Amino acid sequence: MPGTDTPPWVFAIVGAESTGKSTLAEALATQLLQATGWRSTWVPEYLREWCEREGRTPAAHEQETIAAEQARRIEAAAAGHDIVIADTTPLMTAIYHRHVFGDGSMDAAAIAWQRRCKLTLLTALDLPWQADGHQRDGAHVREPVDTMLRTALVGSGLPFVVVGGLGPARVEAALDALAPHLRRNDSPTPGLFTRLAERDAAQPEWRWVCESCDVPDCEHAALRLRRR
Repeated sequence: MPGTDTPPWVFAIVGAESTGKSTLAEALATQLLQATGWRSTWVPEYLREWCEREGRTPAAHEQETIAAEQARRIEAAAAGHDIVIADTTPLMTAIYHRHVFGDGSMDAAAIAWQRRCKLTLLTALDLPWQADGHQRDGAHVREPVDTMLRTALVGSGLPFVVVGGLGPARVEAALDALAPHLRRNDSPTPGLFTRLAERDAAQPEWRWVCESCDVPDCEHAALRLRRR
């Protein structure tokens, strides 16, 4: 089951809109398959499919069904793979339900489901906002949603890592976050772990520690640039 030390493992990607979740999920699944040999896949966000089919965003009473279907698809993928990268989980649905409708009734169940995931990746706000049909509200909602996500993750004690960077750097940051959770297990192809070990050996020891973030260059620098 997800969350254990043996496969299948589910790694969740959550984040505000237009922060590269889908692109990152697909890239991670591809790279993990190539680098480790473990059967890896990704599960797209069901909400996108729902909005395209219905031509609108969901009403309050439709949110629980969307969350349940997202969970069902992730669990179905886990039944046939070693690693599943989830492009959002029921937690994202619950956060937007609270943000849009002011209703936190979905929170407890969503957080309970999130505990099944081995690790949650939170995508940083360092990418430019882009319109995407019915699904996106606007750049102004990103910071409130990001704050709500962090509050939920921290308040629930769920393990998570903030992932930032542009293009390949974002994928590399995500791989760095996932690797410690995978390297304890023998993979068919240890390419990922060999590469990371060589990289770590070549880098000087990191001596400066930020008071608020364990990866200061990843997020604080991005936030400073965005606020200029």
